Amino acid sequence: MHGLLHPGQLKGHCAAVLGAGRSGLGAARLLDFLGADIRLLEKSPERLSSDVEQEAQTKGWTVRTGEHAAADFDGVQMVVPSPGVPVHRLVHLFPQTVQIISELELASWFVNEPIVAVTGSAGKTTTTTLIAHILETAGRRVFSGGNLGTPLSEYVLAQDQADVLVLEVSSFQLVHASSFHPKVAVLLNVAPNHLDYHEEMEAYVLAKLKLFAKQQPGDLAIAPYALKEDLESRHFSAADRVYFVPNDRFSCPQLPGEHNQANIEAAYLACRYLGVDEQAVAEALASYQPQAHRLQIVGTWNGVKVVDDSKATTIESLQAALRSFEEPIVLLAGGQFKGGDPSLVADLIRTRVKEVVLFGDNRDVFESAWQGLAPMRWFPTLEDAVDHGATTTQSGDVLLLSPATASFDLFTDYKHRGAVFQEAARRCLTTAAGGPSDGAPTAQ
Repeated sequence: MHGLLHPGQLKGHCAAVLGAGRSGLGAARLLDFLGADIRLLEKSPERLSSDVEQEAQTKGWTVRTGEHAAADFDGVQMVVPSPGVPVHRLVHLFPQTVQIISELELASWFVNEPIVAVTGSAGKTTTTTLIAHILETAGRRVFSGGNLGTPLSEYVLAQDQADVLVLEVSSFQLVHASSFHPKVAVLLNVAPNHLDYHEEMEAYVLAKLKLFAKQQPGDLAIAPYALKEDLESRHFSAADRVYFVPNDRFSCPQLPGEHNQANIEAAYLACRYLGVDEQAVAEALASYQPQAHRLQIVGTWNGVKVVDDSKATTIESLQAALRSFEEPIVLLAGGQFKGGDPSLVADLIRTRVKEVVLFGDNRDVFESAWQGLAPMRWFPTLEDAVDHGATTTQSGDVLLLSPATASFDLFTDYKHRGAVFQEAARRCLTTAAGGPSDGAPTAQ
């Protein structure tokens, strides 16, 4: 058990945890170990599994479901919102003296190990896993998690000890982090994202920049050169600062595209600071396996390359995907639009895409922005869109799922969306092609 962590440290405190996902449960378990009284508040009752209900009963947690009410927070000293819970819209329900902290902030109180933290609008998971892989290949004991998968709370409660923690962190986690202190802080990019939560771009930017707020001289801040002037004008970090641009310093065919050159360079700079030389980074890159659903080349059938980029939930991620292939692209896009400017990719749609196949919600956003740039059709489901897309591809084309949206209109998450796409693409391209699917034509 970590030396900073002692049972009973929060005895007498009452903490409300908003959301019963993995992050919320991690926070609840850590707070329970610390002796706090737990109120687990989950808006959607279906998210509470029988195992969680049994655990809550055994540990004496109070569990409430449905819409939050002021009574849920009576006597509460601390609120821990799960990522994405719009806590700023609930503060009128809280006691005035309540402390709002993220699970990341809470867990970081009990960490002594150096932290490498990665944030950005796109590329976080790739860069986080890349840094972890390079350090592991160099012989370091690494914990990799945060927004990526395993909450930091789970690491804190475990017996394992790592040499370094490599964490993906989101704006949701940072907005309620006041003392989080990464030794190495990496900002990959900033583009409109999660504006349904942050409501304005400046609030989103300020949340991202909290990554650097507690850094000190001797720490390292890594950021894109394109943002240098703006960042320096904000005096964003007291750390040593280094800026990167995409370049061909390293070869990594598994990570195509200029955006991945930038991710690799940022990862290299982080690892160099931690004592890994350029040759060791190059050797580690040779064995790196990209994460699923991030420009994942699923396979090639009948000469058609199938690429699953379901993790592309923003226009900027779509832009990076379209730039990654020279072959003609049949693009599948659509879902719950999170904000941004679809016209940003207009030139790429015009020059690289032979057809756009839309599916799911918010079709009007894309139809109006891309009208006349390429043939377009819309289908209510992803499976129908894949059926049609498969009939329009030919050998040498790329069938690309890069939705530029959240997945929650049709799927539980982007992984579910990617799995459905992969299965549908395999089925369509490995069976005899039928006639064109019926779909609603869109404006040309």
